[in-house]
Amino acid sequence: MRNLNPILNLLRGAMLGALLSAPLAAPAFAAAEEIELPDVAFSFKGPFGSIDKAAAQRGYQVYKEVCSNCHSMKQVYFRTLEGIGLSAAEIKTLAASYDVPTIGDDGQPAERKGLPSDKFKVPYANEKAARAAQNGALPPDQSVIVKAREGGADYIYALMTGYTEPPAGMKMADGMNYNKYFPGHQIAMAAPLSEGRVEYTDGTKATLPQMAKDVATFLEFVAEPEMEQRKRMGIKIVLFLAMMTGLTYVVKRQIWSDVHH
Repeated sequence: MRNLNPILNLLRGAMLGALLSAPLAAPAFAAAEEIELPDVAFSFKGPFGSIDKAAAQRGYQVYKEVCSNCHSMKQVYFRTLEGIGLSAAEIKTLAASYDVPTIGDDGQPAERKGLPSDKFKVPYANEKAARAAQNGALPPDQSVIVKAREGGADYIYALMTGYTEPPAGMKMADGMNYNKYFPGHQIAMAAPLSEGRVEYTDGTKATLPQMAKDVATFLEFVAEPEMEQRKRMGIKIVLFLAMMTGLTYVVKRQIWSDVHH
């Protein structure tokens, strides 16, 4: 029994430590705030939903003119834009408007016109350059940000429209901005969108909610360009399984009818 005394003492110490630390841990759980996001009526929601191509094209315009100044899309190719309705000629012209680093025939660094097979151009040469330009903050890549954030496109919309003045008495850290939908409500990024921030080529009025919904639609598309094909395949599989279930039931009734008689 004496050999058990050190073990018992260790267990008592662990239990005492847990009891003493419980009151200290409680505020950490209490501090967690559940933020309710707006439920935006996106066209792609639901099993039969699809990308609104006009909205996605407007969203690309918002990304190109506003978001791309800070945020990269390292995993997206120019040719991907065919999925939102741009023609091959339009994509070729768009890609050619960018200069892409390459190596010349002499082995020295050079530049060439972009091709549809090239990825979107990044705004900064490297992470250090990005942080230096953003007061230490690193703008996240937006290739799959809709999938990387809880709430998806609803969160992106909420974040774009959630900038307000902080509540009375709330102390903001230097260089931070208040956003009611951002966890902790203090975000380094200033409000990127405002009324009339872009002039839509299709004549749509560029209100803040409109731009936020459009860019969220575009980000949903680039994060999962094959979403519509996946949904169509899923519907076909469900219909096939339903048909097979019905057929199996009929065959089962036919086989067992002789046994019951």
